[in-house]
Amino acid sequence: MLEAAAQVAAEGGIDVTEALTSPQPAPVPDAVAAMSASTHAAGARQGHTAQMSHTTPTAQSASSITISAPPLHTMLGPAPIDDDRDRRSRGNRLILVIEDDVAFARILYDLAHELDFDCLHATTAQQGLELAREYQPCGILLDVALPDHSGLTLLDWLKRDPATRHIPTHLVSISDHAEAALHRGAIGYTLKPSGRDDLASVIRELEARMARGGMRTVLVVEDDATLRESIRALLQSADIDIVTADTVSAALARLSERRFDCVVMDLALPDGSGHDLLEQMAADASYSMPPVIVYTGRQLSAEDEQQLRRHSKSIIIKGARSPERLLDEVTLFLHSVESALPPEHQRMLRAVRSRDDAFEGRRLLLVEDDARNIFALSKVIEPLGAQVEIARNGRQALEILDGRDDIDLVLMDIMMPEMDGLTAMRHIRQDGRHAQLPIIALTAKAMSSDREACLLAGANDYIAKPIDIDKLLSLCRVWLHAR
Repeated sequence: MLEAAAQVAAEGGIDVTEALTSPQPAPVPDAVAAMSASTHAAGARQGHTAQMSHTTPTAQSASSITISAPPLHTMLGPAPIDDDRDRRSRGNRLILVIEDDVAFARILYDLAHELDFDCLHATTAQQGLELAREYQPCGILLDVALPDHSGLTLLDWLKRDPATRHIPTHLVSISDHAEAALHRGAIGYTLKPSGRDDLASVIRELEARMARGGMRTVLVVEDDATLRESIRALLQSADIDIVTADTVSAALARLSERRFDCVVMDLALPDGSGHDLLEQMAADASYSMPPVIVYTGRQLSAEDEQQLRRHSKSIIIKGARSPERLLDEVTLFLHSVESALPPEHQRMLRAVRSRDDAFEGRRLLLVEDDARNIFALSKVIEPLGAQVEIARNGRQALEILDGRDDIDLVLMDIMMPEMDGLTAMRHIRQDGRHAQLPIIALTAKAMSSDREACLLAGANDYIAKPIDIDKLLSLCRVWLHAR
């Protein structure tokens, strides 16, 4: 397949480097193996065609192909405020603010100083990613609406990069994307406008996490003794304290005694269900409400998920079904420093990231008239487990969507013959059946006015051509989860 890809890509001026390959998953250790059972013509549209080169915006990319990023000058937001990067005085007490509203960033900067933190400021996602990698702050305050990329996309980059996934990140935004943010590993979500006391509480929570040091506590709620001990063996490390319970009542007793950083639970318990446990946790303020990972051998139905989620947005429903996935999710919500984990744990995390469950079994509609772009994008997305359907213009996209409800995500080019992407998106949104269908707009321009036009036409998000594949896949993960 690689040779064929290279031949077609070369004809279209596309440079394929390491290409359409991904590392093979490493074997699961014998000690936990038993747990696995219980992706207008070229001459008239110069620069619109996908161009590939090898870059890695995250240390462990979902794909080693990149459709090259737009020029930096087209993505610059406002200039950051005069922050503390050249005059730090508070050791590791450092907060990174990623916010394009300079006035609001100044408020957060002053508040950080009042609470004895140094503060750095970025106005774009790209700047924020670079500062997070370089300075390793103890916490990040992140806006969602950034000039170059969504804050949810940046959160995905941060949490998929072993160098930054441990940094606690709290989102502050005018729109409510709390569930998507918490699912991707955010520690919290605050809606704007926010009072000063609310913002101070966010920073104090970051401080409290620092004060607890490196030790984290996990409650495992599982009535099968063999599986319970296998989970303990899987998660155990020098900085993780594992506490177990085999019933709802025992779990509530443990939760009343101490604070936990994460709960791993099965749904079926001898004296009730996982639903019962969460109802009682939500009803009694004396219980802490940490992230909850449902670890079950069966697929969660939509009704199960809805019932579980209604108690608290702090509940993270992952439906983990393999030891590697469970380890990945627990270390994400514990904000563990990956390089400090045991070597075997690091190997398992590398293995699980060679797969991408967000795409497995999903159906994407790619609306694009350039054959080379269709080839390039399909050959990245399909190996991740998704099925890609093709429409060559907006009218064909409407015909495909008519009467169907099995499309999970639309990738919509803007410049197309017969019916352009903006017009197509307006028609899609006028159809009540597709009011919640996620649409990511693909456009040749990266100006803020183009982004606004796409969002007004009905796009959920936007990415400019030439397209960075890693960033596009991050966008897809965010909106596939929302779907």
